[in-house]
Amino acid sequence: MKKITLILFLCSVLLTHAQKTENIIIITTDGLRWQELYKGMDPSIANNKKFNQGDSTYIYNKYWSENTSERKTKLLPFIWSTIASKGQLYGNKDYNNNVNNANPYWFSYPGYSEMLTGHADPLINSNDYKANPNVNVLEFLNKQPKLKGKVAAFGAWNAFDRILNEERSGFPVISAFDKIGGNSPSPKQQLINDMLADSFKPFHQSECLDVFTHYAAMEELKTKKPRVLYIAYGETDEWAHSGHYRSYLDAAHQVDSWIKQIWDYIQNDPQYKNKTTLILTTDHGRGDEIKTQWTSHGSQIKGASEIWFAAMGPGINAKGEIKTETQLYQKQIAQTIAKLMGYTFEANHPIAKEITELAH
Repeated sequence: MKKITLILFLCSVLLTHAQKTENIIIITTDGLRWQELYKGMDPSIANNKKFNQGDSTYIYNKYWSENTSERKTKLLPFIWSTIASKGQLYGNKDYNNNVNNANPYWFSYPGYSEMLTGHADPLINSNDYKANPNVNVLEFLNKQPKLKGKVAAFGAWNAFDRILNEERSGFPVISAFDKIGGNSPSPKQQLINDMLADSFKPFHQSECLDVFTHYAAMEELKTKKPRVLYIAYGETDEWAHSGHYRSYLDAAHQVDSWIKQIWDYIQNDPQYKNKTTLILTTDHGRGDEIKTQWTSHGSQIKGASEIWFAAMGPGINAKGEIKTETQLYQKQIAQTIAKLMGYTFEANHPIAKEITELAH
């Protein structure tokens, strides 16, 4: 009898602890490899004249150390200080700790769709795919009475309008060169809009520079106080496709700095402090075995299904980097988001179970 009472008590404590999350912020950085996350800059790529933009000295001065721990911390200091001490990180294949795409395509639209709908739909096989027929977890949460109108998404890539099916979903999706603030933008929003319109456009009209996505999302966070916020950065993928390893590393380093900025803000705001969970991940991996393939991904590139996942916040035990043998899939992230917010994600398509390891 005492054992049963103790078990019920512990279950109650775990449930209460897990439901302390009142807000959630999901952050993705497109195509950032687990190799850089867990090992820092790759000297075999940095030394290749084809990829170092003629300045390997810059890369080495900023990101190199013989020590792996120091090297990865130079690249991603916030992740390897705060998240590694207060949260959990998955996906270091050197320990057989695996996180993978379940979809067979290993590129962006299928990856984001799997991540946010909980379903690796084999029909979604193109970045030009139409508006997503599958329900995403943000859409589901926006339909909950306590969260209605408190969900927003910001993405550098214009495909997010289709991935999240903005027209059907009913929450704002600000992507690429969309303006913010509606018909009556604040002075700060108008400045962001003007700078966005006048900005350098290396990726043409399909994707803006991450700085505009970040500042638009931060303005939303400060003024609208969303309960559920998704921010999708894109430059890590764009610079990798261009073969610019220096810019790829710089983009990752900048995203880490922005994550710190977001965390510092929410930990100093009464609505968010100690009541907000951060989810960090990516849509796909990249090549590694043949070093010239780090620029690419897709089903023909070995290793491009290998991704990573990190979380920090209430209900997330502080276990740091997980070095035990594990197999997780991208499709589990959607239900994990819902469960952390105290809901069970349901839709008219399969939804994978949540990542239960977070609370154990």
